[in-house]
Order: sequence, then structure tokens, then C-alpha cells
Amino acid sequence: MEFVERRSGISLWRQIADQIRIAISNGEFSDTDMLPGELALAKRFEVNRHTVRSAIASLAREGVVRVEQGRGTFIAGHQRLHYPIGRRTRFSAGLAGQTRTLSGSLKESRMETASAQVAQALALDPGAPVVRLVRVSTADDVPLSRAISWFDGTRFPDFAERLAKQRSITAVLKSFGIDDYVRISTRISAHHADPQTLEDLRLSPGAIALRTEAINAEVGGRRVEYSNTYFAADRIELDIDHETPSTGL
Repeated sequence: MEFVERRSGISLWRQIADQIRIAISNGEFSDTDMLPGELALAKRFEVNRHTVRSAIASLAREGVVRVEQGRGTFIAGHQRLHYPIGRRTRFSAGLAGQTRTLSGSLKESRMETASAQVAQALALDPGAPVVRLVRVSTADDVPLSRAISWFDGTRFPDFAERLAKQRSITAVLKSFGIDDYVRISTRISAHHADPQTLEDLRLSPGAIALRTEAINAEVGGRRVEYSNTYFAADRIELDIDHETPSTGL
């Protein structure tokens, strides 16, 4: 029998969905590749079948399981992708060979004044102009990440326009004369995804997102990008690359 908290502030179906997700990750159902029936799960968690049905529906929306009418609930065949984080972290290169297709879309761009946090990360004065971009990356038509990035607005005033044409951060930086850049710090944490991340990554309320807060700089040390990237925790693993020298990881 599994344990669920009835006065935790987290809905029972969400707790059950999270526990089923963990059980799947641990290989508990690998012998059949399908979940027990609703009645068995209701008994396991001491809840009614409607609550179990809600939990399964949320997992199906996230692509963790698929429900086949009259047959049962099957575990989706996909495995987490592995994304290495090292001195030269590049999204497309890091996922190369793991997916059939990889694409990104620019969801939002604007010029704004730097907050104290953004200014410190980019070594700018507070209130300096910065370009803010929001991008969503997908693999095989499944959204993997939502990235919010900031760039020096004085140095890169038309960054968004160039990105719309070249569709690559690396390519845009090269167009500004920056041939190489490196990761100088990465901080990783886990959070319940906020509403916009839920929408962009097609997650259910209460889903967990892995967040990386990162700073990239030219090889000479001048900072070029500060980013907060949210990854769907069920779809990707972040691997720290210890073979390549790096700082702040």
C-alpha cells in the first residue's frame, strides 16, 4: 500500500501520478510495460477509481503512459534524453543522435531594463538595456525545455531579429564577431512548473521542472548570456560533464 497525504495541500491525484511516475522510472512495471488496472491502483492507494483515473489522465497528457480502450494503460516507450552540461554547452550538439528531429521556436522577445539579478549576471549596471528572449525547444515534436535568456541590449540590440533568421544562439553570436563562448556557471534546482511552463511544455498542474540558471561568456571572460531554462523532468536528464574543465558546476 502506498502512502498519500490527505491534508498536504497537494491533490490526491497529483500525489498518485507522481508516485506512479517514480515507480515507472524504477522499472516496477517493466515486466508487462503496463500499469495495473484502475481497481488495483485504487486499492493500492486507498482512493476511489475516479481519483486514479485523474492521475492516469494527467500522465497520459504528459506522454508518460498511453491508454488503450479495452486493453489497459501502457507505459510509453520513450526514455529520458541525456543532456550534458560542460564547458561548451550547446543544446543541439548535446542531444545529437538521441532524437530524429530537434527544433526551437522563439516565443517572445523584448528590450527591457536589467533587474539587479540580470545586471549582476551579465556584469552590467542595474537598469541597463537588455534583450529578453523566451524560446521553447522540442525533440520529435515533444517539448523539452523553455528558456528565458538575457543579452546586453547595447551590444546586441537586434539579437532577436537575427535569431529569427539564423535560429541558433551560436550562429547569432558569431554574426556579432563572437566565434566561441563557454559556460562559466550553472546552478540546477527542481521546482513545480509555473503556469507558463506548464503550457509551453504541455505538462499537467503540479509537474516538476528542472531549472538551470546559467551564465555564458566569451573565452576572454566577457559575459554574453544569462539564462533560466526549465526542462520537463520526465523527458530529460542533465548530465554534468566532469571530463571537460568547467567552473561553477
